[in-house]
Amino acid sequence: MQMKRAFSGASWESKVGYCRGVRVGNHIYISGTAPIAEGGGVFAPEDAYGQAKRCLEIIQKALQDLGTNINSVVRTRMFVTDISRWAEFGKAHQEFFGENPPATTMVEVKSLIDPAMLIEIEVDAVCLDV
Repeated sequence: MQMKRAFSGASWESKVGYCRGVRVGNHIYISGTAPIAEGGGVFAPEDAYGQAKRCLEIIQKALQDLGTNINSVVRTRMFVTDISRWAEFGKAHQEFFGENPPATTMVEVKSLIDPAMLIEIEVDAVCLDV
């Protein structure tokens, strides 16, 4: 079975030793994805919706790099630093997955790698085109 990896270029990938996503056969696993701005740093500090949307955009690019799209996602996990903002995070999630909703989990965590990060999202996908 063939394995393919996708990298986003985030500095943590080389520091920690991971990739953005891995495809093995028709299964894809996307690492926890934080709201990183194009030039580095945290995207949209204090904007829960904006950060969730940015995470999903990065995930969408990784899925494309691995030969599929957002419609193949079967599970998401959202790690948030303030669960009371669930509706803001959920709005971005619903916009991306409204037509094909995956199984999902949203849990509050104490903190993320950068205090300005409000959310991190990981994804599992299954490609039916294989």
